[in-house]
Amino acid sequence: MAESKQLLHFVFGGELKRTDEVEFRDLSKLEYVGMYPSFAEAKKAWRAKAQATVDNAQMRYFVVHIHRLMEPDDNHHH
Repeated sequence: MAESKQLLHFVFGGELKRTDEVEFRDLSKLEYVGMYPSFAEAKKAWRAKAQATVDNAQMRYFVVHIHRLMEPDDNHHH
C-alpha cells in the first residue's frame, strides 16, 4: 500500500460584512482554525466551527485546498 499523499487543507473563518458575499468585516479578527492533512480532517474541523457559530449568520468558515496552490512546476522544481 502506497502511503496516501499529504494534501494540506487550511480552515479559517471570520465575520462577513454581508451574508451574500465573501467580504470580511475585519481582517484582523479572522480566526485561523488550523492546517489539516486531508479534506476529511479539515471538513470535521470546519463542521465543528460552523455548528458552534450557527447563531451568527455572518460568521463563516472556509476550507482552502492549499495543496492545489502548491502543485510543483516540473520545469523548475525537483
